Amino acid sequence: MSNIRDERDISLQLFVVLARAYNSVTAKSNKDIQSHGLNTTEFGVLDLLYHKGPQPLQKIGEKVLMSSGNITYVVDKLQSKNLLIRRASLEDRRVIYAELTDEGTEFFERIFPQHHEVIIKAEQGLTDEEKVEAIRLLKKLGLTASGQITDN
Repeated sequence: MSNIRDERDISLQLFVVLARAYNSVTAKSNKDIQSHGLNTTEFGVLDLLYHKGPQPLQKIGEKVLMSSGNITYVVDKLQSKNLLIRRASLEDRRVIYAELTDEGTEFFERIFPQHHEVIIKAEQGLTDEEKVEAIRLLKKLGLTASGQITDN
């Protein structure tokens, strides 16, 4: 009976520690993103377009975890800042792509190195080896929690 109690306690403790660590690292990241006049969703869209190239609007939401209703709003805001443009697909005119403007590319290239440093500093409590192990374990945790893997 005590093993069941211990297992439940350690699972709750892991949840609390994981949530607090996530909140601490995210707070640092969000503060940096906001210092550039963006919110996290806008930054996520710019990051996706910078690293993956033009993307169909329909795919952006699933890649940056955003609802389809929010995509238009975020793309409109970024377009009004001249950071991206919409372009109709040549193959299927029903499909609209978002892509960075030259100004958007220059802006992201200017802010991303600083943001990367913020993330590095926020995670400096772990060695590179510990980060690799944390990545492995957190991937396993996420896949198990989502039902994608069922055995330990």
